[in-house]
Amino acid sequence: MQVVVQDDGEIMAAAQRGDSLALGILYNRYGAVVYRLALRILQRSQDAEDLTQEIFLGLETTTPYNPQRGNLLNFLLTLTRSRALNRIRQGQSRGRLLKACQHNHLTNVPNLPMENAALSEMSQRVASALETLPPNQRQVLELAYYEGLSQSEITQKLAIPLGTVKSRSRQGLLKLKNLLQDLVE
Repeated sequence: MQVVVQDDGEIMAAAQRGDSLALGILYNRYGAVVYRLALRILQRSQDAEDLTQEIFLGLETTTPYNPQRGNLLNFLLTLTRSRALNRIRQGQSRGRLLKACQHNHLTNVPNLPMENAALSEMSQRVASALETLPPNQRQVLELAYYEGLSQSEITQKLAIPLGTVKSRSRQGLLKLKNLLQDLVE
């Protein structure tokens, strides 16, 4: 049996043409990681499931994806984060936000072992890279990305000037980019 691995761009184009098999392939590849991010932000499994379904069904109809702007995984994670934060801001999520960088392990998530290993390794590398940042930069990034706070909300929470929040965020992101350069396309 010969296994054919298709490019994400080709599969995405087929999904946007209404090919439900292509949509299934994308879900099998990225459904677990989208769900984990949604769960991390929304903190309720039902909300995370709903958002995951919304993300993947939207791929077929309304969500524009341009492969020249970046890889599909980054696109899906950005889309998931954005929509999860919108849900929180609109009051659709009742759970508290996750307060620290934690590893959520899901059970019974159907996925290929190599993809699970790669996603797990990527998650561990990002968590390790975050740990190497100075505490003040790490704190600002965790508040922004894991708790969904805006820069002005971080300013209020930490009682520091907005310029300091922006500076720490930028410096931390640049350090992460350098540390994770092989993951950034």
